[in-house]
Formats: sequence, structure tokens, C-alpha cells
Amino acid sequence: MSAGRTLTVVVTGGSGPSGIAAARALAGAGHTVFTVGSDRDRIEAAAAEAGSGVTPLTCDLASPAEVASLRAEINRRAGAVDGVIHLVGGWRGAKGITDQSDEDWDFLERGAITTVRNVTREFYDDLAASDTGRFAMVSSTAVSSPAAATASYVAAKAAAETWTLAVADGFRRGQSGTGSAEAPVQQRSAATIFVVKALVDAGMRAKSPERKFPGFTDVEELAAAAVGLFDTPAAELNGRRLPLGR
Repeated sequence: MSAGRTLTVVVTGGSGPSGIAAARALAGAGHTVFTVGSDRDRIEAAAAEAGSGVTPLTCDLASPAEVASLRAEINRRAGAVDGVIHLVGGWRGAKGITDQSDEDWDFLERGAITTVRNVTREFYDDLAASDTGRFAMVSSTAVSSPAAATASYVAAKAAAETWTLAVADGFRRGQSGTGSAEAPVQQRSAATIFVVKALVDAGMRAKSPERKFPGFTDVEELAAAAVGLFDTPAAELNGRRLPLGR
């Protein structure tokens, strides 16, 4: 656990409300935060909204070469990374199975799967070496109850979850049970999945004050959960799906 130590945390998909909330909360907890987006103007505006201690960086997370450069830049500025909060999203739906388009699948595969693969492969060694390595992604309750109209979306999310659970297995195999019987090495790193029905923020509530948003998770709750990862033992988090919201 962090025990008051300043950590270096990367928030990917940082331009939206959830990224802003997470970056603000992590910086408020005393951590060094890099927030990442694909559009320079948007990510710079989001970082400014998140407040001091948040540094914006631009990267196409679907590009392995750009993610490698991203890691090199962060390592140069702040050293090895202790945490990645992966908030890259996107949603596409249809009427049923037959109209699930290839264009929608390509969009979802790129955003939900390729970015997870690239980010975890590139930052894996940093997270595995950290005393408090954490990777977290956001998934959907729909994965457990897939519907025909959201087939592409839930399939992409399920694939991203599976990849994340494989990362967790890598951490487990590399850390648990190592060391001598007299001085066993505790699990240090964890990969976990936040599960939400949907996210809601203050802007959405203001735009639709009549709506109740039942079962939605406020982005501030997600942000608090991200901060809490670093104060929770890795063995209690690794490979777990953590439901948020009511």
C-alpha cells in the first residue's frame, strides 16, 4: 500500500468527466498525475479543470509506438509508473444481431480492446516492479447479461475484461509465493475491473434534472474508488470485478 508515499499515476481517457474526476482525486491524494487523451486541446482543458498537480499528455493509445513514447516521456519526467487508471470508453448499439456493423465493431475493438492491450503491455514492467502497482479498467454490468442490441459492445468489453484478468494472473504468478518460507514476498501489484451500469456526472444531472439515473455510478464515486486502490492490499484486488453504484 502507498502509506502516504507519492505515487506516479496515469489516467488514460482523461478528457471526459470521469477522467477529470479521477485526475483531480488522485492529485488531491498527493500523487503525481499524468492524464492522457488523443486531442491536445481537450486534454489540456481537462487537466486544467482537474487542477494543479495534473499534467496533460497527448497519445493515440491504439498505436503501440505512441504508447511506448508515452511511457518513455512519463519515465523521463517522473520515473516508473505506479498506477494506470484506464478510462478509455465508447459505446455503439444496434437493433439486434443482424445489424451489428463492422464499422461499430472496429470502433469498439480499437477503443475497448486495443488500448487495453497496448497500455498494459507497455506499462506492465513498471507496475510489476512497483510496491503499489495498480491497473484498473471500467467495464459494464451488461457483460453479465448481454443483449442482442449491444452484442458488439458487450463482446468488446468482455474481451477487455479477459485481457485484464490475464494481466492479474501475470502479477499473481510473478509475485505470490515467491521468496523463502521465512520471508515470503507479498502480492504488490494488482489488476482489477470496476463494473458499472453507466456513469453520470454533474453536467448530465444539470442537463436532465428530471432524471433519477437509477443504478448509475457518479464519476466522483469512481474517482474515490480509484484513489482507494492504492490503500487496499493487492491480494484483495487482483483479478477481481468490483461493482460500483447502487
